[in-house]
Amino acid sequence: MKIDGNIGNNLHDVPAQAKDVEAAGYAGAWVAEMAHDPFLPLLLAAEHTENLEIGTSIAVAFSRSPMTVANTAWDLQAYSKGRFVLGLGSQIKPHIEKRFSMEWSKPAARMREFALAMRAIWNTWLTGEKLEFRGEFYQHTLMTPMFSPDKRELDGFGPPKMFLAGVGPLMTEVAGEAFDGFICHGFTTEKYLREVTIPALARGREKAGKTMEGFEIVGPSFVITGNNDEEIEKAAIATRKQIAFYGSTPAYRPVLDMHGWGGLQDELNTLSKQGEWDKMGTLIDDEILNTFAVVGEPETIAGELGARYGDVIQRLSFYAPYASDPDRWSKVMADLREV
Repeated sequence: MKIDGNIGNNLHDVPAQAKDVEAAGYAGAWVAEMAHDPFLPLLLAAEHTENLEIGTSIAVAFSRSPMTVANTAWDLQAYSKGRFVLGLGSQIKPHIEKRFSMEWSKPAARMREFALAMRAIWNTWLTGEKLEFRGEFYQHTLMTPMFSPDKRELDGFGPPKMFLAGVGPLMTEVAGEAFDGFICHGFTTEKYLREVTIPALARGREKAGKTMEGFEIVGPSFVITGNNDEEIEKAAIATRKQIAFYGSTPAYRPVLDMHGWGGLQDELNTLSKQGEWDKMGTLIDDEILNTFAVVGEPETIAGELGARYGDVIQRLSFYAPYASDPDRWSKVMADLREV
């Protein structure tokens, strides 16, 4: 199993963070789109590392166009010499319409077309064939030599892999059909992964005439651990709040429903509208916490993750506090890579 770390969005800190992540032995590093652009840190990460894979987890697709994302992804892939992974996600309707002032409709169908449009653009740049993509949501029919990157920039590795994040079965099926990998949302349980996610991915792969061979799944990443009880408890409190935040979103209710906790979504949603973020975390009891997260001392983490996901995921995004105890965490990471 590949173990990935994370890099923040503060551009001043990225070079040192990227070096630390690579030195710690992670296979890759992800940047999330939160308060800052997710692509800019990856340029610095590529500059200051040699072998570390870098990627977005995630960049919001529907706030951008296939052409702009295709361009940025091409440049990061070229500069990193083939180490870039484009991770995309849809976000939710209120953010797309009210924060980004962009159109929202048929998210699964739109995402499928977004991916196909980017592949058509890359194909034009690589082969010189006329760009003639006409879809329901996106049309790309103009490309001139002046605006076409030199295909030699990707010699030896080609366009980047594309991963898609999702929760619902329709979006997940799109990932199987049109993408190279799937990023499990943190709000995913083993039961949901096995009974909903993987069958949906398989249906998508079948639509594309492909098997699951070579398709990468980035597993759920709620891991609660630390070097002492105080660190573990601090991590647990933060994770309870994060689970509660996701649980308040109506789109994620099916995960709770699968475990018989659907009523919790109503409570969390009501509290979220009241701004009761701390109170929301108190509703996540130990049973729910241990269902969504792997909890325990560092030496127990690899075994538990392996038991839950070892046969179905290929990558895990996991943060370990190396600086606090590098010898201990190096052994943990070695165990994880053997899963």
